Amino acid sequence: MYTGLFDLPWWGYVVVALVLTHITIASVTIFLHRHQAHRALELHPIPSHFFRFWLWLTTGMVTKEWAAIHRKHHAKCETPEDPHSPQTRGIRKVLWEGAELYRAEAKNQETLQRYGHGTPDDWLERNVYRRSVLGVSIMLIIDLIAFGAVGLTIWAVQMVWIPFWAAGVINGIGHYWGYRNYDCVDASRNVSPWGILIGGEELHNNHHSFATSAKLSSKWYEFDIGWMYIRILELLGLAKAKKVIPTPRFGEAKHVPDFDTLQAIVTHRYDVMTRYMRSLKRVCADEIERLKSTHGVRFDARALKRWVLSGEDRGLAEEQRQQLQVVLKESAALSTVMTMREELAAIWARSNATREQLLAQLHDWIARAEQSGIQQLQEFSQRLRRYAV
Repeated sequence: MYTGLFDLPWWGYVVVALVLTHITIASVTIFLHRHQAHRALELHPIPSHFFRFWLWLTTGMVTKEWAAIHRKHHAKCETPEDPHSPQTRGIRKVLWEGAELYRAEAKNQETLQRYGHGTPDDWLERNVYRRSVLGVSIMLIIDLIAFGAVGLTIWAVQMVWIPFWAAGVINGIGHYWGYRNYDCVDASRNVSPWGILIGGEELHNNHHSFATSAKLSSKWYEFDIGWMYIRILELLGLAKAKKVIPTPRFGEAKHVPDFDTLQAIVTHRYDVMTRYMRSLKRVCADEIERLKSTHGVRFDARALKRWVLSGEDRGLAEEQRQQLQVVLKESAALSTVMTMREELAAIWARSNATREQLLAQLHDWIARAEQSGIQQLQEFSQRLRRYAV
C-alpha cells in the first residue's frame, strides 16, 4: 500500500492534522473575521493573500459570502433574520447543522449585496477562489501524495474542522452557554477564557461587545492566540491593529458630571452595565428571598435575578412575562432596579438626542439613583461620576 512521501508514526499524523487545521483556524479568525468582516486590523498583501489561498484549499469558503453572513449575524443578532442564532433556531440545529445554515444563507443574493461590500474582487477571486470545489480537490490530492491512504483521513478532518468548530460550536454554544464579561444586548457567551483551539473565537461575548477590536481577550486571565499571531505580524511589519477593547479609566468623582464623563460612560457602556449588574445583585437576592417568605412567590431565584438585572426579559414567554410583572408590582426595590437599568441603557441608545440632552438625562439618572434609598444604587451612582476619558 502506498504510504505517501512522509512515513510517520501514528502520533505524527495526529500532529500534522492539528497543525493544518490550526493554520485554517488562524486564517479564519485573522483574515476572514477580524480583517475582512470587521476591519479591525490592516493586513499586508503577503499574509492576506496567503490566508485567501489557504482557505481556498482547506475550506472552499468565499470571502464575500463569509463576511456578508457574519455581518448580517451582527446586524440581526438573535432575531429570526439572524442566519444562525440558537436562540431562534435551537442549539441542536446550529451545533450540528451550522454548515448547512451557512450554505443556505450564502445563496441569498440580498445578503451578499447588502453586507458583502469591501471584500476582494480581483481576477483571482472571480476566476479561482470562487471555484470552491477546485481548491478542496487540490488539497485532497496533496494529502494523498504526502501521506498516502492516511491522507484521506487528514483531508476529512480538515473538511469538517471549520464547519463543526466555527459554524457549530462558536455560532451555537457561543450564543447559548458560557460566561459573560459584558452585558451586551445579545446572548453571546465566552465559551472558554483560553482561546487556543478555535484561535481566540472562544471569547465570543467579548467580541460581540467590541466587534471592531482586533484583540478578543479583555481580562488578565484570558488568552487570545489569534491576537498573539497578530502581534507577531505587527512586529514583522505585516499587520496593524486599528482598535482594541478600551480599558476604563477612573478619576476623582465629579460633583457635576460633564461631557467628558458622558463620553467615558458611553465609550465604556458595557463595563458600566456589567458593573451595574454586579452592584445590584445583593439587593435583588435579598428582595427575592423576602418575597418568597412574605408572599409565597414561587420563582426560580437565579432566573428572576437575571431577568431584572440583565435585560434578558426580552426573550420571555408570555406566562413568564406576566409572572415577572406580578413580582415587580410586589417589590418597589426590584421595580426600581429594573427601571433604572433600562433608563441607563437608553442614554447611549438615543442616537437622535443632542449631547446636551444626553448629559441632562445622565444628571437626572444620577439624582434619582441617589434619592432611591437603595444603598448599592447610591454607591453605583458615585462610581458613574468617576468615569474618565
